[in-house]
Amino acid sequence: MADAPLNMADTILTPPLTRGQGGDIAILCGVDAVTYAELDERANRAGNAFRTLGVAADDRVLLVVADRPVFFYAYLGLLKIGAVPCALNLRLSPGDLAHTFADSGAAIVLTDADFLDACEKAVAAMRGPRPRLVIAHGSAQGYDALAPLMDAAAPDLTSVLRAADAPGFWMYSSGTTGKPKGVVHAQRTIFAATTVLGDLLNVGPGDRVFCSSKLFFAFALGHLMFGALQLGATIVLYPGWPDTKAVGEVVARHRPTIMLSVPTFYRNLLRDGVAEQPAFKEVHHYMSAGEKLSRPLFARWLEATDRAILDGIGATETCFDFLSNRPDALRPGTCGLPTPGTEVKLMAEDGAPISAPHRPGVLWVRLASVAVGYWNAPLLSRAAFKDGWYRTNDMFSADADGFYEYLGRADDMLKISGQWVSPGEIEEHVLKHPHVAEAAVIGVPNEDGLMRLALFLVAPDVGDRPQFDAELQDALAAVLSIYKVPRRIFYVDAMPATATGKIQRYALRQMAGRA
Repeated sequence: MADAPLNMADTILTPPLTRGQGGDIAILCGVDAVTYAELDERANRAGNAFRTLGVAADDRVLLVVADRPVFFYAYLGLLKIGAVPCALNLRLSPGDLAHTFADSGAAIVLTDADFLDACEKAVAAMRGPRPRLVIAHGSAQGYDALAPLMDAAAPDLTSVLRAADAPGFWMYSSGTTGKPKGVVHAQRTIFAATTVLGDLLNVGPGDRVFCSSKLFFAFALGHLMFGALQLGATIVLYPGWPDTKAVGEVVARHRPTIMLSVPTFYRNLLRDGVAEQPAFKEVHHYMSAGEKLSRPLFARWLEATDRAILDGIGATETCFDFLSNRPDALRPGTCGLPTPGTEVKLMAEDGAPISAPHRPGVLWVRLASVAVGYWNAPLLSRAAFKDGWYRTNDMFSADADGFYEYLGRADDMLKISGQWVSPGEIEEHVLKHPHVAEAAVIGVPNEDGLMRLALFLVAPDVGDRPQFDAELQDALAAVLSIYKVPRRIFYVDAMPATATGKIQRYALRQMAGRA
C-alpha cells in the first residue's frame, strides 16, 4: 500500500468524502463555513487555475498567505496537480524572503495583498530570475488574483498520482547559517498524519481543532491540514496574528475540542486571565510543542482549566510530533513517549547508542514522515539524514519508563518562540553599529523556563543606553525577522573569555540569570 502511487490531497480528502461527510463543515473562519464538498471543489478549481498560470508537476509555488480558507484551496489544489507547495513564515524580512525566493527556484509566489510590499521588496532585491506574484486575498493593481481565476476554472480535476517518494511539499526552516533552508518532503509524509490526533486522541467527525500557531509552522500544517481533515474533523482558523484576546474570542465562539499552542502562548493566556474563561474548560485536550513546557507552567494551566497540556516535540524535518505525552501516559516536564510508528534512539558524542536511563544524548528518529533532505545542501543532508533516520541535534535523556526529557540543542542554535535562531547572524548585524565593540547573543530561560534572547554589548561610547537600545532594536528589526531581535540588552566592560579568546557564553548566561 505504501508503495502504490498516491496523491496527498486525495489521501486527505477522500476518507471524509467517502464516509458521507460532504455536507459536514471542514473549515470555520469567523462567519465563514466551508463544507468538505465545497473544499474539494474549490481545491479542484484552484488546481486548474494554477495550470492556467503555467504551473506543472514538480514546480514549486510559495505561499505567503494568512490562515484563511483560500490557503487550503491553493495548497490542496497544488497537491492535486502534482506541484510542490511551500508555505513561508509571514514575518520573514524582505531579505530572508529574497533568499527563499531565489533558493527555491519558484516561478510563482502566492501572497495576500497585506504582504505584497515585503514580497515586492524581496523581488526587487533579487539578482537572478524573479518569481511572478499572484494575489491570494485582497487585490492589487497590476497583479493577477487567484479568486477570479478559480471562478473561471472547471470544478472537476483528476489528481496526478505520484510515487510515494516523489516530491510532495516543502517547508523552510532556519539553518545553522541563520538563513532559511528548504526541507523537502515526499508524498509518503502523509502516512504519518493521523498518528497523534487519531491514534492518541481519537479525533474524528464532530471534533473542532484550533491551533494558535500559523499554518506555515509544521506543528499547525501537519496536524490540521494533513491530519484533522483526513480524520473528518472541523478546522478552526484565525487569519490575524494571534494575541490572547483574539484567541479567547475564537475559543469562546467556536468551542474547539482540541487546541494546539506553544508554551509562550499558554503562559500569556494565563497572564492575561483569558485561560480562566469557561470555554477553556470545555476543550477536551491541549497540545503543546515548539519549546519545552515547564512543570510550573503545566501546573498553573491545570489549575486554571482543569485540563492537562500534552507536551510533545516534532520538527520541520518530520512534520509531525515524534514524541508526545498522551491522556493515558502523561509525565509533566517531559516530551512523552515515541508516537505510534516512530523509532527513536539516543546516541553519545562518540556515536555509541545510549540505553541507560538519565544519560544525555542526541536523539535520532525514524518515521514515515522524515524528510528526503535539504534543498541545495548536500553536506547538511548527509549529516542529518541516514537510512531513514533523522538526527534531530536535540539533546535528550530518557527515564526508566521511556519518557524523554528535552535538555537543549547540541550546538549554539537557540529556539525562540518555536523558531531556530542563530546567535552569529544577530551578532553580525549588531557589530555593524559603530558604537559596538563586541557583541554576544545567548539564550536565557525566563521564569517559566522558556528560552529568550539576551544581547551583551561592549559599547563604551554609548551615553543614553535606553535610547540606544531602542535605536538598535529598530535597526535590527529592519533587517531581521522579528523573533531574532533581542528584547533584553546588557552592557559589560569586557566579555568573559577563555585563554584563546573565545567568549564564555556560560558566564554570560549566569550574569543574565542574576540580573
